[in-house]
Amino acid sequence: MDLLEEGLKRSMDKLKEKERDKVLTPEELIRAQHAVAFGCIKYADLSHNRINDYVFSFDKMLDDRGNTAAYLLYAFTRIRSIARLANIQEAALRKAAETSEIVLEHEKEWKLGKCILRFPEILQKILDDLLLHTLCDYLYELATTFTEFYDSCYCVEKDRQTGEVVKVNMWRMLLCEATAAVMAKGFDILGLNPVQRM
Repeated sequence: MDLLEEGLKRSMDKLKEKERDKVLTPEELIRAQHAVAFGCIKYADLSHNRINDYVFSFDKMLDDRGNTAAYLLYAFTRIRSIARLANIQEAALRKAAETSEIVLEHEKEWKLGKCILRFPEILQKILDDLLLHTLCDYLYELATTFTEFYDSCYCVEKDRQTGEVVKVNMWRMLLCEATAAVMAKGFDILGLNPVQRM
């Protein structure tokens, strides 16, 4: 209980340090606090090979850089925010997935697409050897690969002066959605509870 209480305190401190209390509702802030605190504690155990020792560190656990739950949860909420920014509903994305051609022209689109497709292979591996750190490593790779893609490939283009959305690259939105779906399933397997806003 002491460990969990300390996790809750530190995660709230971290969220306030990032001024998330100014943009989230009180309910969203509490949900984010619980997601980060409990997710980070679980992930710290699961992300290491279970046959090796590791040094427990709240500071490392709550770091939003590197292979931590905090980093992955922030990455997930960022991906989910892209569809909100483009004002695209889930139903529209599902319809686009059935009818749109996926155009992978940029090298970062290819890299992300190939990373997404490795998910079944990762699941088979953890079923074979029962080492969940493999899934953690994969989710971290997926999140960093997504960041490379997002930094290089515009998903939503806005007018610089008005801020209005002028173009949505639907095939890239579908890559975002596929990334988020894989991450959500990975979180479910690991027992992490992501939130839509953080």
